[in-house]
Amino acid sequence: MQDIIKRLRAKKDDEGFTLIELLVVVVIIGVLVAIAVPVYLNYRAGAADKSAQSDVRGAISAIEQYYTDNGNSYPAATSGDNTAGATPSISVGSQKITLSDKTILYYAYVANATSYKICARNAGGTTGKWYLYDSSVGGSVKSMAAAPATPANCGA
Repeated sequence: MQDIIKRLRAKKDDEGFTLIELLVVVVIIGVLVAIAVPVYLNYRAGAADKSAQSDVRGAISAIEQYYTDNGNSYPAATSGDNTAGATPSISVGSQKITLSDKTILYYAYVANATSYKICARNAGGTTGKWYLYDSSVGGSVKSMAAAPATPANCGA
């Protein structure tokens, strides 16, 4: 029994990590961080893009509700910019279009075609990516290759 206790006490002096073992751990953590950061940033940009698309869909509902409530007429053109957090919503008659943080939204009424276009982007999303809904075409919200020249034409 004495022999086992002596060996355990003698082994206690060898406890700890070597410098090489610590460096290996630091390198492994560095590699994991280098992989994780770009993936995280892509998720953030994707979430911001989805936020702009969602704002366009919300605007479609508000515009169509206005159309129904006001004798089948569309509201005048409007725009909103919530990049500074100052304009969280746009009023369209009695309807409100709620904007997400850092979202810019344009609504343009096309009088001769009795239709409208809505386009939006999120400043935190993919650079230069805008989303467009054209009521004359219908369907889903599509991405635009270039920014609208003016809010009035909204990609026309």
